[in-house]
Amino acid sequence: MKTHVMEIQEGDRLRTDIFNQAGLHVLPKGTSIHKEEIALLIRQSINYVDIEPREDEPSLLGLDRTNFKNRLKDNFERTVQGYQSIFLEALTTGKFNQSMVEEKLQPMLEVIDREQDVVSLLIAFGDEDVNLYNHSLQVGLLSYYIASWLGYPPDECYEISKAGYLHDIGKSKIRQDLRNQSEALNEAQSDEMKRHTRYGYEIIRDSMPDMVTALVALQHHEREDGSGYPQGLKAEEIHPYAQIVAVANTYVGLTSPVIGKSRPGLLAVLRKVYELGFGELNEKAVQALARHLLPQFIGKQAVLSNGETATIVWNNPSDFFRPLVQVKDQFRDLSVERDIVVEEIFL
Repeated sequence: MKTHVMEIQEGDRLRTDIFNQAGLHVLPKGTSIHKEEIALLIRQSINYVDIEPREDEPSLLGLDRTNFKNRLKDNFERTVQGYQSIFLEALTTGKFNQSMVEEKLQPMLEVIDREQDVVSLLIAFGDEDVNLYNHSLQVGLLSYYIASWLGYPPDECYEISKAGYLHDIGKSKIRQDLRNQSEALNEAQSDEMKRHTRYGYEIIRDSMPDMVTALVALQHHEREDGSGYPQGLKAEEIHPYAQIVAVANTYVGLTSPVIGKSRPGLLAVLRKVYELGFGELNEKAVQALARHLLPQFIGKQAVLSNGETATIVWNNPSDFFRPLVQVKDQFRDLSVERDIVVEEIFL
């Protein structure tokens, strides 16, 4: 299980080899960790390590991982169903019951708040069928994590997550055939779809006394360079909550499968979002996302573009998205072998 170095207990054992940022081998797999090893990890600026499950507490591996995924799935499905009810109420009446948002979202946040391996969560979410309802939930959950990584207090993290959960509620006013269209939209259809941001603002204003959540629905497609919609706002004009939700919405959107193409890999999507952080998306929110997700890829299984299955063992500081991987007993540096990339990551 992925564990922060300050949460390591005496006698914990490493589940994988540990490398520092220069690519040097620090500690071998199976090492029993004590104060000296913890001090070494801190000196090497290593924040997270993968340890073997402890005998005296539940782990998220094996059966315990299955149990966690089952609890996650149950809460995920209930929260998605809750969003569907909210969406349908907005569709028929033009507003929704605020208490249902609180009732459905809060239990889900309590489950994910105990899980710090966000990459595993994203992989688990990726197993679900993608639709508007679970897209909105995923955006809400990822917004919650980004807000916490940026140092927002718990009450604001919840508000940001709620804004992410409701960011697409305006699509309830978009006709169903357009919402469900899989082919590329023409200009007229695209213009109509873009109206969901204004519709969402109006629905939320009519449903709850929360101007900020309404603003997030209005602004989540605005871009820092002014290229977004509906108002073409620039960085300083966009609400900070909307900047966070925009990053989460972009990430989740890019992980969705495209008709006729395979689902994009999480690492490739993170690289694309990272690039968008230099102009379009808020740089601090993007950096927080990348800084916290990248260490969590270590220890994960990956499918390479040459068909091999590998384990990610180290993030290359000169090229974050081309890690050092281990294929059987061989280490391969993808920053050197440029013709090979990580295509998919799984547990």
